[in-house]
Amino acid sequence: MNRFEYADSRFMPNEIYVRCDMVVRLYDGDTKTNFENGELILTSHRILWSRPGDVQRGNTCLSLSLRHIIFFEEENPRPFSFGRSKKIVLHLSEPAIDKMPGPADNSLYNYVKLSFKEGLNPNFIIQLSDTIMRRTWEFTPEAELIVSNVNDNQKNTKLLPHIKTRTGIIGIERSLQEKQKETDENISLAFQDLTKLMDMAKDMVAISKTISVKIRARQGDITEDETVRFKAYLMSLGIDDPVTRDAYKSSNEYFKQLAKQLACILEEPIKEVGGMMTLTDVYCRVNRARGLELLSPEDLLHASRQLAPLGLPIVLRSFDSGVMVLQICSHNDNAVVDRITELLKEKKFMTAEDLAQSEGISMLLARERLLVTEKYGKACRDDSIEALRFYPNLFLEEISSE
Repeated sequence: MNRFEYADSRFMPNEIYVRCDMVVRLYDGDTKTNFENGELILTSHRILWSRPGDVQRGNTCLSLSLRHIIFFEEENPRPFSFGRSKKIVLHLSEPAIDKMPGPADNSLYNYVKLSFKEGLNPNFIIQLSDTIMRRTWEFTPEAELIVSNVNDNQKNTKLLPHIKTRTGIIGIERSLQEKQKETDENISLAFQDLTKLMDMAKDMVAISKTISVKIRARQGDITEDETVRFKAYLMSLGIDDPVTRDAYKSSNEYFKQLAKQLACILEEPIKEVGGMMTLTDVYCRVNRARGLELLSPEDLLHASRQLAPLGLPIVLRSFDSGVMVLQICSHNDNAVVDRITELLKEKKFMTAEDLAQSEGISMLLARERLLVTEKYGKACRDDSIEALRFYPNLFLEEISSE
């Protein structure tokens, strides 16, 4: 944070406004600071941070010159860390000797983080990269500011673009015209998206007709490319009528209807991955299909517990380790154990990673299947510092030979 300086919000000569992002928090390295929920303004020269309304009141803001940025990168949230926001990490050069006063005189870190609580707009990365590559600040002295003079109309005062000083009937009319123009542009964009969706639907219908004709005529197999494209179109469509809590008076009825919808959309995908899918994978798949009507982890868990009482084709299962999965009712542990036993005899030993690669399943499910095989007495473990390995139970063979 010792690269930031206290600065005026007025623009420098040739300084150009680029974009503004809301609800941004500053980190000093990996340490949170009290500078949170502020406005972040990117210009051709600087990154400005201020609390909401400070710019309008003429208060001082924090300024970071773009010349200090060596490079930047995107930091994604850790897996399964719900609610964590994406961050941009700015790696900075050493502070200048003639640096102006700022929020900190010293720092243990050579980088700062920008945390976007309302989501990181991909355009921010593109515009930041483009602005740094242009290096506009090298052509303009940073210390020289344009000062407004009320008595001199020839001088130009550059304020932040979102500050507008319009009064009277003319100002109201211009404001209404701009709002109307913005509404027309939004409607145009919406119709462009609708046109793309209609084109996609036409392609999907054409592919489905091709597949149905080939099936009826039995003229060869369907090509893999057509199958992949058909599945991609279906996945992009998602759930056309997702179950929501507002549509039902009681939570019990909501969870029952949600459980039925889960069984309808997940039965085939779970069969394709071997009859079992972790609850975390289910959460990601379902929310991807629901679009904007996102499902909370608690609602998903409550609905999953209704699967068995309703007699649906998939049920919730919890392993001894605490891992929760949805599995097909026809899933047979004995068949899985026999399959793992054959693989152990063939490979001599297996780790969870080996089984995951062999069967095309996740590491978590592979480990649980090996533990179930051990529980049935068909495998023995060797837990060492190298890895957790499972071997065939040779004691069973000795007993059977006697």
